[in-house]
Amino acid sequence: MATFSFKGASDSLKALKWPLRLTEAGMWAENFWKAFWPLMSIFMALVGFLMLGMHDVLPIEVVWGVALVAMLGICAAAIYGALRYKVPTRTEVLARLDASLPGRPIQAMMDDQIVGARDPDSAAVWQAHQARMAAQAAKAEAVPAKIRIAPRDPYGVRFIAAVFFGLAILFGSLTRVTSVTDMAPGTDALASGPVWEGWVESPRYTGRPTLYLNDIDGAMALPQGSLITLRLYGEVGALSVTETISGQLGEPKVVTEPQQEFTVVQDGTLIIDGPGGRSWNVTLLPDEVPQVAIIGEPDSDAFGETTLPFRASDDYGVEAGEAVITLDLASVDRRHGLSVDPDARPELTVSLPMPIAGTKKQFDENLIEDFSEHPWANLPVTMSLSVLDAAEQKGISEPRAMTLPGRRFFDPLAATLIEQRRDLLWARVNIDRSAQILRAISYRPEDVFRKQTDQLSLQHIIRRMETFASYGLTQDQQDKLAQDLWDLAITIEEGDLAGALERLRQAQERLEQAMREGASQAEIDELMQELRRATDDYMRQLSRQAQLDAEQNPENQQSGDNQQQMQLTQDDIQRMMERIQELMEQGRMAEAQQALEELQQLLENLQMQQAQGGQGGQSPGQQAMEGLAETLREQQGLSDEAFRDLQEQFNPNAQSGQSQENQGRDGGEGRGQQHSPGEGGQGQGQQQGQEGQQGQQGDQQADGQGGQPSTEQSLANRQRALRDELRRQQQGLPGGGSPEGEDARDALDRAGRAMDNAEEALRGQDFSEAIDQQSQAMEALREGMRALGEQLAEQQQQQQGQGQAQTGGPQGENDPLGRPNGTYNAETDLRGYVPGEEDLHGRARDLLDEIQRRSAEGERSSEELDYLKRLLNRF
Repeated sequence: MATFSFKGASDSLKALKWPLRLTEAGMWAENFWKAFWPLMSIFMALVGFLMLGMHDVLPIEVVWGVALVAMLGICAAAIYGALRYKVPTRTEVLARLDASLPGRPIQAMMDDQIVGARDPDSAAVWQAHQARMAAQAAKAEAVPAKIRIAPRDPYGVRFIAAVFFGLAILFGSLTRVTSVTDMAPGTDALASGPVWEGWVESPRYTGRPTLYLNDIDGAMALPQGSLITLRLYGEVGALSVTETISGQLGEPKVVTEPQQEFTVVQDGTLIIDGPGGRSWNVTLLPDEVPQVAIIGEPDSDAFGETTLPFRASDDYGVEAGEAVITLDLASVDRRHGLSVDPDARPELTVSLPMPIAGTKKQFDENLIEDFSEHPWANLPVTMSLSVLDAAEQKGISEPRAMTLPGRRFFDPLAATLIEQRRDLLWARVNIDRSAQILRAISYRPEDVFRKQTDQLSLQHIIRRMETFASYGLTQDQQDKLAQDLWDLAITIEEGDLAGALERLRQAQERLEQAMREGASQAEIDELMQELRRATDDYMRQLSRQAQLDAEQNPENQQSGDNQQQMQLTQDDIQRMMERIQELMEQGRMAEAQQALEELQQLLENLQMQQAQGGQGGQSPGQQAMEGLAETLREQQGLSDEAFRDLQEQFNPNAQSGQSQENQGRDGGEGRGQQHSPGEGGQGQGQQQGQEGQQGQQGDQQADGQGGQPSTEQSLANRQRALRDELRRQQQGLPGGGSPEGEDARDALDRAGRAMDNAEEALRGQDFSEAIDQQSQAMEALREGMRALGEQLAEQQQQQQGQGQAQTGGPQGENDPLGRPNGTYNAETDLRGYVPGEEDLHGRARDLLDEIQRRSAEGERSSEELDYLKRLLNRF
């Protein structure tokens, strides 16, 4: 350390008075902390121990042990600090301040000139040097203390003590420190100075903090349901508690237990009697019952979605709610199917929506539900809303009488089905009446149904209703029939081009609105899927409408030379959909909305193009495909009737009604209208014509049945007529010489042989073998249609190549999906053009479900169960 000479430097050091003093103070603090940090750590830990009141909780022995260790530690730390502490000297302060300056100017100011002191030039230089050092020293600033004791405290004991002390400041109280004096020996504190503690914990939903009773004097206002906890220390009986706030009956009781808890339910007083006791006047803050009310009339759209506005409020917030709907039986028009007493049905309960964000103390929301499929739809009901708060208090609105909104059906047939569905759900005893009404309205199917598949579906439902009515309708069967009637009504209501277009427009509008309002990605994805489904449905309906127009107006052909036509395929639309989806996922909503508008414009142009003209005539390939599809449907119908005859064969105890007009031989599935004797196979297709009927009549005469043939012979005759029709179709089958055409002919030959075998089995009443052969015939027919489609697709490619070579572009008219007329594509035409193939697949699925259901019924005969298992193994 440098030594300083103060001679002649006192004047210069006056300018450094405050930097020197501050530096010296920092060195005092630095030396003190380095010497006494153990003492300070022990002191902070001990004060934190006392402020947290741990001496009141721990056993007295533990408290005295801690006190002894603390006193020894304090003594040791004080001795350690006294030995290590060193008072900073003036020289050390100057040296530290001088070390902080460049060139140590303070030391230079205190030096004296020895060499050349008598030389005027040398003295002038020295004085200039001193002046320069004085100016440098005048810039001095106080040096901060270097409080670094990490080498002395490698385990961070000082930090542990500081954290403990901080916790005591946050959660402790200085009043607890004074109570340690009562624990000194000889003071008898536990007898003469009892202590107590108390806390008030409000219900969590109120958001109020926990209160410490020791810090509260006088009056308190507490929410209802607050929990008060008291702890009495010292001799039992020295302190007692009297309260009138917990709702106890009779006179207030004096309680002396060391620990007590009670809940605030009313206004009253709380008194702690004894030394150091206290009293409080408690005012109850009641928890109001939540309120809810319907604030508008229910609004429903054409699809049955109901919107009901309501308002709810509570002083602390509504937690949940529900709407309860009961049937207003007195207001029901008890006529027709509603004249009988209804089946017991529970109340309809739906949950009320709660706000996702914001306060729940008061809010307006909309209950959005679809009650269309409920049995009470469009009937008088009474609706009441109820809400709950966190205290499980229930608020109920005034009952509102209304008609439960449901979906509106504009198609008369669909509306009739829904009405009979309502009667069936009203009471199970209505099943006979509903079946009779449905059979009556389907008596002239050509005047009622637009599609034959709807007629077949309704006939199937009627037969099931009549069968269930014979054996007793169960709850599950009632629900299944109601669902089938609903699905059929929806199909009839929505199964036209106008309905598909309206659904498409609604889906587009909802998606555009969601993009404009910045909806979530999950909501946009859901709306995008809805748009995809609506677009697919619209394209299917448009294709079917185009085919129907072509069949009804073969002479009306659209010219493609005078106008530019819009050509779209399912793949094109799919790519546009994927592009819109990609833009939305990237957040480019403006571009996605523009692309959606382009898609909408293209679909509208497609509709206009469809409305401007038909599709022209049919090629021989198209006629052949339609004929084979008709034959396939006829074969499916015969197979269904053979299966029902097999059922009756194994169930000889069936009621007579089952063999006349409903579930039995008179079922008439497929193309056939009836299955009864004397009809002569009216179910054959139009293309069979007189040839099929002549064949049937010849078979009847050959069988020697001068009157009406038996059911088995009628099925066999119809099977032979179908085989003759297939033979006629084979003669005019196009594509001769090509591999695909030969494959089609081979497949049709296999189908013909299977039909012959089925006919023989039917004449021998071997229905199981007949069904197997009919299944083989249907599979061969499908293979032949696939092969014919491939052959026609190859012809299409060749014709397009020749046309482009001659004219430089594609020739011929195009249908609304951009496919050339008169040609087929194996990948698209077999799915989109073959009439009724979807229906056939649906019938196949229904038939398989029925086989599985019957195979699970153990009461059937072993022969029938074995046959059903063979069918399941085959398919």
